[in-house]
Amino acid sequence: MSHPLWMLVPWAVFALAAGLKFWRLTRVFRQHMAKAQTNPERFRQSLERIWQQDQQAASSSNLRGE
Repeated sequence: MSHPLWMLVPWAVFALAAGLKFWRLTRVFRQHMAKAQTNPERFRQSLERIWQQDQQAASSSNLRGE
């Protein structure tokens, strides 16, 4: 253990464990994005619904004088 490079081994193990944990935590997000990319029409419709809801919220706030 006199060689200074041995100090890098625990950091390498930590980095590997952190990377694996991050990969597992983001699995749901990656799966959701893969499904969204397979059907662009459904994605377009969801964007249009969001836009319409935003327009309705903006028009109702204008009517209330905000």
